[in-house]
This record gives sequence, structure tokens and C-alpha cells, in this order.
Amino acid sequence: MEEKKAQVQTLEFQAEVNQLLDIVTHSLYTHRDIFIRELISNAADALDKVRFKELKGEEIEDKNLELEIRIDLDKDKRTLTISDTGIGMSRDELISNIGTIARSGTAEFVKQLVKEDSQNIGLIGKFGIGFYSVFMAGEKVEITTKSATNGEPALLWRSDGKYSYEIEQAESPVTRGTRITVFLRNDAEEFAEDYRVKSIVEKYSNFVPFPIYLGKEKVNKISAIWRNPKSSVKKEEYIEFFKFIAKDTDEPSTWLHFSADAPIQFHSLFFIPKSNVELMGFGREDDGIHLFVKRIMVDAHAKEILPEYLRFVRGVLESDDLPLNISRETLQENPYMFKIRNTVVARLISHLVELGEKEPDQYNTIWKQHGRIIKEGYTDFANKEKVADLFRFNSSRCKSADETVSLKTYCERMAEKQEEIYFLSGPSREAIDTNPNMEIFKSKDIEVFYCYDPIDEFCLPGLLEYKGKRILSADQVELKKLLDIPTKTEPAREPTKDSKELKNLARRIKDILGEKVEDVIISERLVDSPAILVGKDRTMSSHMEKIMQMYNQGIKLMPKIIEINRTHPMILNLLGIYNKDPKDAMLSKMVFSLFDSLMLLDGSIDDPNRMAGHIQDVLGEAAQLYLKTQNGDE
Repeated sequence: MEEKKAQVQTLEFQAEVNQLLDIVTHSLYTHRDIFIRELISNAADALDKVRFKELKGEEIEDKNLELEIRIDLDKDKRTLTISDTGIGMSRDELISNIGTIARSGTAEFVKQLVKEDSQNIGLIGKFGIGFYSVFMAGEKVEITTKSATNGEPALLWRSDGKYSYEIEQAESPVTRGTRITVFLRNDAEEFAEDYRVKSIVEKYSNFVPFPIYLGKEKVNKISAIWRNPKSSVKKEEYIEFFKFIAKDTDEPSTWLHFSADAPIQFHSLFFIPKSNVELMGFGREDDGIHLFVKRIMVDAHAKEILPEYLRFVRGVLESDDLPLNISRETLQENPYMFKIRNTVVARLISHLVELGEKEPDQYNTIWKQHGRIIKEGYTDFANKEKVADLFRFNSSRCKSADETVSLKTYCERMAEKQEEIYFLSGPSREAIDTNPNMEIFKSKDIEVFYCYDPIDEFCLPGLLEYKGKRILSADQVELKKLLDIPTKTEPAREPTKDSKELKNLARRIKDILGEKVEDVIISERLVDSPAILVGKDRTMSSHMEKIMQMYNQGIKLMPKIIEINRTHPMILNLLGIYNKDPKDAMLSKMVFSLFDSLMLLDGSIDDPNRMAGHIQDVLGEAAQLYLKTQNGDE
């Protein structure tokens, strides 16, 4: 007994380690369950090292051992044990790896850690760093280890993580590898529960390339298929993997599986879900991509990989070369992530564009679910035209509101001499179709995008142009450019009155309405409607003005111009009244009613009571006139 005590070697932790332990225990990690991830990661590294030695043909201890990780729990003793059959450690390696951190960097390590608030130290992955997280949950830790090098003795290491640790020779038999037993704190009993530990392994370490057993059950059952060649992965495997990582019951709409070597090597697998939780009213999509380093998940919601307008994409990205901070929880700021993001975004957009061209029905299903989010990509100036290739809109040439058209297709079938792309916003296809602004476009067979979503008023003008074609709202277009386009079907027009008389009527209408309108002119755009309201300031569409007014009630809509149709019976009747008596009271009432109807069509009614009064006055006089006619009165 005395002889064994003499063999125990008590050593003090390096001063920097003591400081590190205090930081790790109290402030470094966001979640305590991280320590299990760290121990499994170290075990996987140890297994990788012994496998490499074996591949090189070196002699190793217990060469017939299966490469595996085992987790054993004892609720009564409040212990968690993680063991591996990996490389193990000698006495010098134990002291070097756990007692000191000088080999992992410099003696200035902890000073930097404190100074940088633990955000910029790339030392994780070394056994002696991630291991210390165990003291967040453990009041005492024991390590039993046997090196893979022939002839090295088995060792027992123990510490309470305060000032010192002990090393002694372990009692035989001990096989190659490392066994770490954590004696859990009173407030960490949850880590001796099967269900809790299983959920942690599945969350962080499910894709470790070695089997992980919890008791007799293998926990990591799904393989890291993103690392496999595409040709070797079956469709069923993709679908199963998607359901696992996305926690979805549906199959994905499509997926993209690729690896890249620049700027650093990475592997990725991305999926487009069939459904959109934002459309279902569950709030903003916020899952992000699963980020892995050496098959260990370091971020379940990595926001750095994809831009906001692709937030509906699910998947994984892994690189063995990404520099992490010490807690493994966040990436250090580095130019590689920016370049990886650019590569991933370009490949995803190209994949979706190609899908839209080759499988339009399949892509339209994706667009209906996720199109509203994709439209936010108009702000991505680096990829603006590529993103624009993803956009789909209903149009005047579509047979129904469900049919969609791409900007590329629109440009391919533009009218002769057409230089711009046109859109018009409204609440429904019927509302836009009957909008007076559409009449000149229909007469010249010019296609117009029909936009029903308020974001369209931002995303289409936000693009500014596409393939060199300026994008404009149909109520902002310069009329001369439309008149220069050949008319497909010339409408039958009634003989018009003298233009001088019509101009006189226009001036009288302006006098009646006063400051409510900017001007009244003869229209060159109308075919079927009697009149239309047109904005003088063409920097903003009529629909955008109303959106801005909704957000800011203090904004007043600017007076607009009325254009009157020289051939419409209503205008000709007004002209007849004017010619008899320019100051006829009925003329004023009809002008106000016409103006109110135009405001109603424009969605700009500011005083419904006034409008109702005008309509009721006109209806009253019309009814009285009708009765006189019926009675034969003059």
C-alpha cells in the first residue's frame, strides 16, 4: 500500500491553465452540454490518429480492437464515462496535453483570451483545450489511458480542476485508448440520464465517422452523406437525410450536393423544402445551415453561410480547415467564410435557375412557396441579375393568375421597338386587367407584369434594369415611348369633336376641381375609359405612393393630372353640357362624380362622405329627369 502511494505523482497545473479553468467553468461556453461534444470530438481525433498509424504499417497495441466510442452512465454514482479505443497517451503526453497549454500556442494564450473576451483564439481541436470544458459539469474527473505505442504503461489521471492533478500507474488490465469518467456536480445530474445524453450526441456528434454506443445502443445511425460522391448516394438517402436535419415529414423539392476546393476545401448538401413556415404564419424562417468542422457540429444555425433571401434553404456545410474560437461555438472572423458564402450562393442560384429552365412546373411550386423571400434578393447587388433570373410574375399574357413568366421570357417576346419592362400593381388580376393604365398596353400588345404583392413595388424598381432594359411601373411610363411602338389592333374610334372645344372643356374641369388636380389634358393613352388619373412626379408609382402613405400617415398624396378620352360618350356628353352653359350646376356635379370615381379606381379616396354626397346628388337629379321623361314632361 505504501509502495503504491509512492508511485502517485502530484503536479500543479500551469498557471495559465488555472486561469483557463476559471474562464471555462464560469463564462466561456454558452451551454454546458458542450462538454460531451468536446470529449467525443477528442475521442474521434484519437481514433483517427491510431487508424493513421495502422495505415502507415506501424506496430500498435491491441491491434485487433474495434475503433469505437462508448458512453456509460451511472445515475446512482452520478457519473458519465466516455471511452475510446484510440491513440491513448503516455505519461509525458498526459502532462503536456492536459497540464500545460504551452504546446498549443504560447504562454501568452490566456492573456489574449481575457483581452479578446474569448472570441478570437483558434486553439480548439487540441486535446488539452476542449477537454477543460468537462469541469463545467464535473466536480472531479478521472482519465484512464494506455498509449498505442508498444510497452507504454496504462495510467490513471485525476483532478478536481482546481490547482493540481495526480498521475499514477493504472491497475491492469487496461486496453489501448482513453476512458474519461466525469463525477457530475449536484446540479448536473441530467448528464447521467440516457435520453439527455442521447439527444446531445444526436445534436452535435451524429456524424462522427466512428460508431458511438450509449450502453448497448448505437446512437449515430445516419452517415455524413455530404462527404460521399454524388454518384454513390441514392435518392432515398437524400430524402431520409433531409427529414432528419430539417425535422420535416415531406420530401424536399430539390437538393444541391457539391464540394469545392477554393478558397479552402469544403463539402455541402443543401435542400429546398416543399413548404414555407412563413406562409403558414409561424413567423420568420430562422433555422440557418448546420455548420460542421471534422464532422462535429459547431453551429446549428449558421447565419454566415447564406443571405437572408435564401433563409428557407436547409442543409449542411463542413470544412476541416475553418478556424474556430476556443469554445468551438463561433467562427473567427476570416476571409474564407466570405468566399465560401459567395461560392455557395452562386451555386444555389445557378441550380435554381437551371431547374426553372428544365423543370418549370417543379420550379413554379418552389416559387409559390418561397418566392416572396427570394424577392428580397433584389438588394444583393453582387448577384442582382442572377437573382432576377429566379423571379416569376403573372402577366397580361397569362391565361390565369396561377401562370407565371420570367424576366428572361418577357424580354424574349418584347414588342418591336419596346425598350423597357413594365409592371403594374393591384390587389387582383381582375383589378389590374381593368385598370385604365392597361388600355394602351393592350392596344399595342405590350406585355405587363401583374404584381399582387406589396414587395413587388420594391423588388422590381430595386433591380433598376434587367439585360439593359429599364423596369418601370405602367403608370410611370413616358407616353411617347409607348406611342412609338406599332399598334397591333387599331381600335375603332368615333369621330372626335374639335380639339379646341375639348381643350376648353378640360380647362373648365380644372376650374371646377381647383387644387384637387394638377391639370386636365386630352389623353393619348385611353381607349375604353372616359378618364384616368396620372401622376406628374414619375419617380414613384401610384401604388408605391399608397404604400408609403400607409407607413406614414402624415404623407399627403400629391395632386395628379386627369387625362380625358376625346372619344368617350361620357366626355362628349359633358362637352355638350359645357357648350350650352359652361356654368351649368349639373356639369359641376358630374365632374365631381367623375373625379371621385377616378380616385376610387386609383385607390386614393380621402373623403368617402364627400364622394357619397356627389353620387347621391347626381342620382337624385338623374331620377328626377327620368321621371319627367316617363311623364312626357319637357
